[in-house]
Amino acid sequence: MSTMDLIALISAMLLLAIVPGPDVFAIIARSFSSGFSRGIYMTMGMILADYLFIVLALFGLSALSEIMGTAFIVIKYLSAMYLIWLGYKLLKSSAIKMDIEANAQSSLGSSFMAGLLVTLGNPKAILFYVGFFPAFVNIETVSAYDAGLIMLAATVVFGSVNLGYAFMAVKAKGIFKSPNASNVMNKAAGSIMVSTGVLVAVKA
Repeated sequence: MSTMDLIALISAMLLLAIVPGPDVFAIIARSFSSGFSRGIYMTMGMILADYLFIVLALFGLSALSEIMGTAFIVIKYLSAMYLIWLGYKLLKSSAIKMDIEANAQSSLGSSFMAGLLVTLGNPKAILFYVGFFPAFVNIETVSAYDAGLIMLAATVVFGSVNLGYAFMAVKAKGIFKSPNASNVMNKAAGSIMVSTGVLVAVKA
């Protein structure tokens, strides 16, 4: 894999990461409601999903298409239901004094799983790895070293962008300190999470 191919791939990943989609909305809502640590674990889940896509793509796009043809439908609706459930919990939560670090609205494990599922069920990610990935990577000649570089690029690009969104969400939440403001923010985050779940379910 040439340096220019890698740079082009990184640029495409950066564009994919920055453009708002279900993954961005989900990580903003989760970080907004439950703190930066949850955003970190959600990002880890998202990156693991990207690793899975990369490995499947490198083994062969036909295998990826066949596997995701059936599994994608199941994963998409599972992730949609999970996001809607998380949003519902936020909508039903009572007003409490805001404490970003001590907020126990969600566990670290559930944040990780939410990140994994929302990326596996994200049509934007499927389109990228099936449609655009081959333009930057020669599947026939890729080496283990190349695969490592691709995964490192995915980690740096998607990780930094998602953590940036999570950090901005936490900072925005830090402006509001009263229980009433906390309640409003939880309701807003819950609405975003439910809307994201619906978007995942209905988007082709």
